[in-house]
Amino acid sequence: MAHGTKLGFYLLLTPLVLWLSLLIIIPHVDMALLSLRERVGVGEYATSLANYGSFFGEPIYMWAFLRTAMMSILTTIVTLIIAFPVSYYIAKIAKGRVQSVLFLLCLVPFWVSELVRTFGWMILLRETGLFSSLLQWTGLADGPVEMLYNDVAMMVGLVYTSMLFMVVPLVTTLESLDDAVIEAGYDLGGSGVSVLREIVIPHATPGIVSGSIVVFMLSLGNYLTPTMLGGKDSLWFTELIYSQFIVRFNWELGAAFGFMLLILSSLIVWGTLRVTGQTLEKTMGS
Repeated sequence: MAHGTKLGFYLLLTPLVLWLSLLIIIPHVDMALLSLRERVGVGEYATSLANYGSFFGEPIYMWAFLRTAMMSILTTIVTLIIAFPVSYYIAKIAKGRVQSVLFLLCLVPFWVSELVRTFGWMILLRETGLFSSLLQWTGLADGPVEMLYNDVAMMVGLVYTSMLFMVVPLVTTLESLDDAVIEAGYDLGGSGVSVLREIVIPHATPGIVSGSIVVFMLSLGNYLTPTMLGGKDSLWFTELIYSQFIVRFNWELGAAFGFMLLILSSLIVWGTLRVTGQTLEKTMGS
């Protein structure tokens, strides 16, 4: 009996081990080894940290990462500001079928690919798009207005792409907050702001942190949205990685950039957890 139980456990564990090994561990190990190779001649390589030195030695590379990180942090903040009241309404105010419909409306945009969603924003924001036509019709603009290929358009796309990943953990966390606790806060003389500050936000903190981590990492590693909405001058770090791999065929430097993105983003997430006093176990368990 014990032998059969152990065999069943191994059979259940095998797909997870294969998935982690073949799609995550082995590729990352291969990329790590690739990033440590320096091309010294035609078909000749030496083990070196030169590729990582290039990241710190060229100001444009460091600036691209800092810009990407700051824009991703801003995206996370804007997404949280929009998603929190939406999530609170879905979790604590809407009831029954209305609650289900509202949550479904948050899911509907993700039934199509990110490429289609991004093209949708391009259609809306282009010179002949709906927004430009509306501005001309209301007299706020004398001619076509180009709203694409700038940081604002890119931010709109990133927030739209990330919204669901903030709403879901917030709704899940807020639903676990007993309505009686909120009512008790009001009964004790608390205002809406004080109840929000002293009861709702502290309870929702694990959901806020977990949603923020996911949105930040997705924004930081996004390639499609910055390229299509931000244009060639968006200076997104993933574009530099793509350029090294596909355009310049410098896989060694591209692999080093990929690992720098992983290391530095992990440090940012770790710092955020330390500042907020949260842990991965607590936030991901929300």
